[in-house]
Amino acid sequence: MTLRLPPYADALGIEAGRDDNGRVLLSMPFGPHVQGRPNFLHGGAIAGLLEIAAFATLWDALGEEEERPQAKPITVTTDYMRGGRERLTYAAATISRLGQRMANIESFAWQEDESKLIAAARMNFLLVRS
Repeated sequence: MTLRLPPYADALGIEAGRDDNGRVLLSMPFGPHVQGRPNFLHGGAIAGLLEIAAFATLWDALGEEEERPQAKPITVTTDYMRGGRERLTYAAATISRLGQRMANIESFAWQEDESKLIAAARMNFLLVRS
């Protein structure tokens, strides 16, 4: 399945792929378009990367676009753990629960070492089925 990302992902320069375990893995290069204070990644760009990782993982789990329900974010909570630096940033997400009407997803962002997160987010989605 090809992962189609929203236009905001293009604006951030995000690319989607999969890691060795088949998990959806996003990468975002550093540049002036995502720079916050000097030498650091903007917090809004980090939050955007986390949100897009959650959406991409949810869409991947729900299957083909024609068959999947519409996902509407209900809550988003982002925890910033350390400053993102001038380097490639990665994000992936895990689905805690996927029901008929709700999905609970956690996403994580890191740079050089996945065990040293720069931010994490918890999102709850309402799934609207036609």
